[in-house]
Amino acid sequence: MLGVDRGRLLLDDLHVEGDAVRHFQDLVRRRSVGHEPVAYLIGRRGFRHLELEVGPRVLIPRPETEHVVEAVVELAPAGARVVDVGTGSGAIALALADERPDLVLTATDISAAALEVARANGNRLGLNVEWLEADGVPPGSWDVVVSNPPYVAVGDPRLAADVRAHEPAVALFSGEDGLDVIRRLVGCAAPLLVLEVGEGQAQEVARLAKEAGYSRVEARGDLAGIERVVIAWA
Repeated sequence: MLGVDRGRLLLDDLHVEGDAVRHFQDLVRRRSVGHEPVAYLIGRRGFRHLELEVGPRVLIPRPETEHVVEAVVELAPAGARVVDVGTGSGAIALALADERPDLVLTATDISAAALEVARANGNRLGLNVEWLEADGVPPGSWDVVVSNPPYVAVGDPRLAADVRAHEPAVALFSGEDGLDVIRRLVGCAAPLLVLEVGEGQAQEVARLAKEAGYSRVEARGDLAGIERVVIAWA
């Protein structure tokens, strides 16, 4: 916004005036009055070792999703074909491309607008991911299916008002119990399935995966101890 790096803000006694002041005042108004998320105001968000460009077309990447990346980094076989379903900003796929360059990565989203953001992030970062517009798991032979799918129940009162007002509904809501998209994903029959789930959903998702034929299912907690990642092996 000021055209200087953080170091100059700390070291120099900067005099700010003109357009920069007006822009800052506009950002403060948008945050204080409209409750617009900070990540949208500044246009970027840190995720794992990357800085991603974000905006209202995509869900803001969150720390909980980093545990999904950790699981795939740990468990995916060398050279595995991996598809990230509902990629949004491209956070999961790009983090995997950065940390596991041996993987063959494809990322999909139902939203063409979201894919524009993801593709731009990939081009800027120089990371190799194939981007596809698709609803769910696309046809193909996948070794790993990974997703941070929509998992919020319609009408869930726990969802923060600023999230409900500003982030894309298609990336948040998934039916009356929040599991409509997950029910489709557990039927994909991939050898390894890694899903982010909402608070209190892990055991039900594990049951769904077992019913779909997965032989082993594990739930992993986030830093708050909430079971946030469900991993299923065929």
